[in-house]
Amino acid sequence: MTRLNITILLLLTIGLAAAARKHQKQESRDEEYEATDQCPEKYGFFADAEQCDKYYECNDGQITEKLCPDGMVFNDYSSEYEKCDLPFNIDCTSRPKLQEPQPSQHCPRKHGYFAHEEPHICDKFYYCVDGKYNMITCPNGLVYNDKAGICSWPDEAKKKGCSSEEVFQFECPKVNETVAATHPRYADPDDCQYFYVCINGDTPRRSGCKLGQVFDDVGKKCDWVRNVPECADWYKGRLTDEQLKELENPPTPKPRPTKVSRRKPRPPRPTQVEEEEEK
Repeated sequence: MTRLNITILLLLTIGLAAAARKHQKQESRDEEYEATDQCPEKYGFFADAEQCDKYYECNDGQITEKLCPDGMVFNDYSSEYEKCDLPFNIDCTSRPKLQEPQPSQHCPRKHGYFAHEEPHICDKFYYCVDGKYNMITCPNGLVYNDKAGICSWPDEAKKKGCSSEEVFQFECPKVNETVAATHPRYADPDDCQYFYVCINGDTPRRSGCKLGQVFDDVGKKCDWVRNVPECADWYKGRLTDEQLKELENPPTPKPRPTKVSRRKPRPPRPTQVEEEEEK
């Protein structure tokens, strides 16, 4: 073995020994720490037992009380991370208390998603950041779901005053169990482009056809407006006949021209036989 190899081996041995001693010291320090009522572990972030937006940071066994921003709650999934989250994502059943709210216009708390103040306005809600709001409107047919903080079907949101029948002003016709199992469809009496799907025969959900189409109540499907006589004039004043034809028969996109390379082709390399003949 050369001197260089011996030197490298010695350096590696010394380095490994130092790392092992450091690890042993760290383990020794951790073993010496005894959990207390305040800090169950020497380091980490821990939820308050009663208040969902309060938590504690333990740093070398020293505890510091902390609060999430108003409207947020502490995410206690892992003690390694300091994270506040929206209440919809965290179960606060066992620690329901919260800090005093800091309300502002349209924002019951400084951060979060909140329903419109008017109970009959079902499809609008507010997104608040630091006490400043943005009003958001749900897609057509959906309402704001207080429990999930998202837009959902009225029958899923189960919000008072925002049932499917109240929102759509439509009731599913009574049908037998066989028909109900097919989730029957019915035309919207006021809008040719839309229709209702009656889930299990009794819960209406509003859906729509794409632009240029209307709902055919006979075939129970969306079709081009020219094929549904009772809705033949539905798009008049909004789309011309030419535009309707283009929607039904979109032009075939032209193929992109192939770019011709301006580089001169390289001459072929001589084969081994040709090279030998030249010699």
